[in-house]
Amino acid sequence: MAALVIVASVYIGQSARALSTLDAAAQWEMLSSAGVELTAYQLSGPATVRRPSHGQFAFRLANATVRVEYMSESARINLNMAPASMLSGLFRAVGASTEAADIYAMRVVAWRSAPKSDGQDTELASYRAAGLPYVPRQAPFSSSDELWLVLDLPTALVERIMAFVTVYSGMAEINVLDAAPEVVAALPNMTSAKLEAFLNQRAELPRDNPEFVIGALGGRQPGATISASNAYRVRMHITLQDGRQRMPEAVIQMSEPGDPKAFHVLAWTDEIDPERAGRPRPREGK
Repeated sequence: MAALVIVASVYIGQSARALSTLDAAAQWEMLSSAGVELTAYQLSGPATVRRPSHGQFAFRLANATVRVEYMSESARINLNMAPASMLSGLFRAVGASTEAADIYAMRVVAWRSAPKSDGQDTELASYRAAGLPYVPRQAPFSSSDELWLVLDLPTALVERIMAFVTVYSGMAEINVLDAAPEVVAALPNMTSAKLEAFLNQRAELPRDNPEFVIGALGGRQPGATISASNAYRVRMHITLQDGRQRMPEAVIQMSEPGDPKAFHVLAWTDEIDPERAGRPRPREGK
């Protein structure tokens, strides 16, 4: 950790000198990049140290203040890997009826599923019958934004679930210690009583004891884990000296051993809407 502090100090010192000569647009970009770089430094500790699933820190650079929050993508439901039951649970958690939630979940699964081999593809026919100028991808979602294209999904529900879904975690399970209540509620067979009991004690549960945590959910719970994904969502709250503010967000993938790069950028948003951002938890990847 001491080495990381030294590296961060050197990085900030060098960046401050460069930042002072740049215009506002370049300053926003450099401050955002600094937030991502320093997050990666925090997450790239020794192999013997367990990587945290979330965290936050702040720094000042050339009279600008940057607050950074990061969260593993395992706190979100993976649109490409989650079973239909979990997707349906999420739709119910944000207000859909049980019957409607099941239909929406099957639409999401159909979007990501390969065409049927018998040539009888009713999903393609449904999109054409709806008069849409496109057909379902029938392959994994490339971005959560593709939800806006899925047939029959109400706009209001898509807006509500965007803060709870991802395509980057690489996991079918969700980290129940970090996930928003709506995400935990989406677990199969989750009841309101079980959810309330779990959330009331979650802050006190040991983060290194999966059996104990899963037990707090009422026993064996499909879809639940306490593991972190190697993908992290990094949110930066930037305030310039003159008071102007911006909230960019990135999704980064921490690299495996042997990769010459410490991390890769999977997605980037220059400015997110704070009212729709959800918990911390897209320039394209490097």
